[in-house]
Amino acid sequence: YTHYDKDCGEIYQSIQALDREGMDLIENLDAPGFASYLKKFGNTICGRHPIGVFLNMVSTMKQHSNGTRMDLTFLSYAQSNQVKNPRDSSVSYAAAAFVVH
Repeated sequence: YTHYDKDCGEIYQSIQALDREGMDLIENLDAPGFASYLKKFGNTICGRHPIGVFLNMVSTMKQHSNGTRMDLTFLSYAQSNQVKNPRDSSVSYAAAAFVVH
């Protein structure tokens, strides 16, 4: 199941918009926001639990970092199929880099 927002256009475009929303929360290192996003949309992100653990770890690190900067940037995003029919399926892939300065 994936939430389909017809206002975004084709199904694959809705999937991308939904993915980007989650990716924005991850890039902002927003653990509570990411948890809310998962509850709201039920997006079946493989790795959602490790991502949540990571985001909470970063939050704890920030509290004890004495101003150390931490950034996460998505480097790549792709879909296995541009879904136009509800019977089709697709897997989204994303790669990110986390840097501690």
